Amino acid sequence: MRKAVAGTVLGAAAARVAYTLLTRRPPREEKLWLRTNHRGESVTLLEGPAFVAGAVTAVAVAPGVPARMRVAAVFAGTTAGALGAYDDLAGSGDSRGFKGHLTALARGEVTTGAVKILGIGVAGLAAAALAGTGRRSTPADLLINGALVAGGANLLNLFDLRPGRAIKVGALAALPGTLSGSAVTAAPFGAALALLPEDLGERAMLGDAGANALGALLGLSAAHLPRPVRLGILTGVVALNAASEFVSFTKVIQATPALRRLDQLGRRPVVAEARPTGTE
Repeated sequence: MRKAVAGTVLGAAAARVAYTLLTRRPPREEKLWLRTNHRGESVTLLEGPAFVAGAVTAVAVAPGVPARMRVAAVFAGTTAGALGAYDDLAGSGDSRGFKGHLTALARGEVTTGAVKILGIGVAGLAAAALAGTGRRSTPADLLINGALVAGGANLLNLFDLRPGRAIKVGALAALPGTLSGSAVTAAPFGAALALLPEDLGERAMLGDAGANALGALLGLSAAHLPRPVRLGILTGVVALNAASEFVSFTKVIQATPALRRLDQLGRRPVVAEARPTGTE
């Protein structure tokens, strides 16, 4: 448990330092990182790079992380974050979801979202290979773990539509692993919680960079679990990703009292929920 506490503290501290430095001296022009949220107000996407920097730094130095997993986690978090940042800054938003990007590809148009999806898919397999799958592992284990990384990255991004939502989902998903003593899970857990006040205060948002990295790291952290457990998690991840093509998560949350209360916990009062637009 001490390893998890250390990972949480390191992740939180590194993320706060990174956020302070990035907001003081934004990479490139500050306006490139500004987006309009669901209230029509400007928020910064620099929370995402700050999360990536905090989580990856914490995993790199946290005690008790096996060498191969340390390398895999740094690679998965950095790559997913970089691809997400590319989509954040260069994406047009005209095509959304797997269906939208595949339709665009069928027209001969390569969207930034398609590049990100394919890139994170390859990165997931590479991270799984770097982490190793155990003495009795098979190619199936490699595919499962790679899919967990890629599927987790995409799924967390789907929740980044309202203040604090993606972080709450990520924190709940990370809690069991953190309590069990996993520093790989604790590092992104701490980094996400440290940035939650900025997200809930509607000053910043994870964006694709932060949400993709958070989901990728959580997916990778499940690599040590028994295969039946991993298959169960992967089934849920795939089902939710598929459902997002037909169902609005925001509408489901609003229609479910318990989920609505959790979603609005810590947020500014909601006057009227707008339809999801791809930003908070």
